[in-house]
Amino acid sequence: MEFEGLIKSHVQRIKTLKNDILTEEATKTSLIMPFFRILGYDVFNPNEFMPEFVADVGLKKGEKVDYAIKFDNEPVILVECKSINEKLEKHDSQLYRYFGTTTAKFAILTNGIVYRFYTDIDELNKMDEAPFLEINLLELRDEQIAKLQHFTKENFDKEAIYDSAEGLKNEAQIRQILKDEIDNPSEELVKFILGKGVYNRAKTQSVIEKYTPIVKNAFDYIIKEMLSKKIETAFANTESTGVSEPQSDNEGINTTEEVENKIVTTEEELESYYIVRAILSKYINVDRITYSDKESYFAIILDDHITKWLCRIYIKKNKKYIGIVENGEKTKYLIENISDIYGYADKLVQRLQVLDMKWVYL
Repeated sequence: MEFEGLIKSHVQRIKTLKNDILTEEATKTSLIMPFFRILGYDVFNPNEFMPEFVADVGLKKGEKVDYAIKFDNEPVILVECKSINEKLEKHDSQLYRYFGTTTAKFAILTNGIVYRFYTDIDELNKMDEAPFLEINLLELRDEQIAKLQHFTKENFDKEAIYDSAEGLKNEAQIRQILKDEIDNPSEELVKFILGKGVYNRAKTQSVIEKYTPIVKNAFDYIIKEMLSKKIETAFANTESTGVSEPQSDNEGINTTEEVENKIVTTEEELESYYIVRAILSKYINVDRITYSDKESYFAIILDDHITKWLCRIYIKKNKKYIGIVENGEKTKYLIENISDIYGYADKLVQRLQVLDMKWVYL
């Protein structure tokens, strides 16, 4: 199986096991070690993947980092592990201390789901406060799989990764700045825009307050226009093979307690839910996406509102379908595997645009 397939298979493993993993040790053996095996490392060879690597800090002896990945018998990547239930924010200072005592050039902090990659861009031999790359495997995007591939044993190039790390870190910071400005334009940005010939008089506080919502609306319009053009281009290049049928928001709804008790949400249905979340994570806060499991279909919905459904998944004995509303009609597409939902990303984005005109651009 190719690297992409192995990673996606591991993501499904996380979804299956995450609720049953209660400790840091279980997180390491069930999720973290298998992840690094996928990257090509022999996790049972201490000359390559050293557990309990000594990283003494000053006079404090016996300090150990969970793993050190070695090349030519020298530590190059430190890996600090936390329980799947732990937030990583409060643990980066611990890894910071370890980093400065070794010759390692990279450090990874993980809870088995989120992987944060650090180096020493800001000051040599001191780990940066902010990671240059952060990947949440439950919200994995295709371009992130390509970035992960650089950390495989086969492709690992210390100098090349280090050279690109600054660009990745700066890009992440720039994205966050732009997102913040789009969500809430600052006075400085509004003044800058007004100074481009929009308003040639004094930029008083009242003028800034007047034009701030106008600037925000302009951002929203540009984003929607860009998305619409992208969707139109995708539709122009794609032939629809689906069969249309009239839309009915009440289709298959069963209200009796007896039927509700018979419903069991399957792994494939949950997989479809996480795929839709991953696809739409660029456009809205994914916490707004939930699901409703019915006897005849599995609905993935917006804002916990059953009538605002993004798509419906139908899993029969030997066939699977995804249902999406297009031009007021529901179209069902036959899919071979749940992962085929990725092929309908543009249709899901278009459906989201219809249901929600207040975009949050991520």
